[in-house]
Amino acid sequence: MITPAVCPSFAGYRFPPEIISQAIWLYFRFPLSLRMVEEMLAFRGIVVSHETLRQWGRKFGQAFANGIRRWLPQAGDKWHLDEVVLKINGVTHWLQRAVDRAGMVLDVLVQSRRDKQAAKRLLRKLLKRQMRPPRVMITDKLASYGGAKKEVMPSVEHRRHKGLNNRAENSHQPTRRRERGMKRFKSAGQAQRFLSAHDGINNLFHLRRDHLTASEHRAARARAFEVWSDFSGAAAGA
Repeated sequence: MITPAVCPSFAGYRFPPEIISQAIWLYFRFPLSLRMVEEMLAFRGIVVSHETLRQWGRKFGQAFANGIRRWLPQAGDKWHLDEVVLKINGVTHWLQRAVDRAGMVLDVLVQSRRDKQAAKRLLRKLLKRQMRPPRVMITDKLASYGGAKKEVMPSVEHRRHKGLNNRAENSHQPTRRRERGMKRFKSAGQAQRFLSAHDGINNLFHLRRDHLTASEHRAARARAFEVWSDFSGAAAGA
């Protein structure tokens, strides 16, 4: 059971935690727009506006993601780093993402450039959150990662090869689905807030079927639901 200090307070909200938890889970877990979540709740007789759902996401999404991050096991010692283009109001931004060898997202950072300074900001953010450097860092052949690595963590082994970095490249696919569903992000800040919570929450449900039998997968999924219920203050299956 998660300690009460970790769970955010629902005081002052007219809807119970079970409904708020369900709405946030639907929005961050699946490629659904706010209006789709609004309609799904309306089907169950729960009338809530999409703007209220947006405010719930901003209030609770990152709090749940932070709690999940503290609960999950320590990240692996092999980090995969990659970046993907985001077009925001016609301006090019770069979404940088780091994942470990199991595909768990370590952190994301939306920046206007992908030069050495941008890479340094990502590495420093990762070190602050993970509190230890990796054994191996894997990137594509973008030169800025090598220059940043030499200054921020010079003792770490760096492997640069596009074919080795499929794990990080594949981790961008859910972002593309969400970007299409949301009809693109409205600002760099909105993208950073949403993706930070989105990836953090989805780490809890990152269950690799190829390594589990059907019964093991169902048990792991049930455990993930239990942990989510503890963090969100909602009863499982509500």
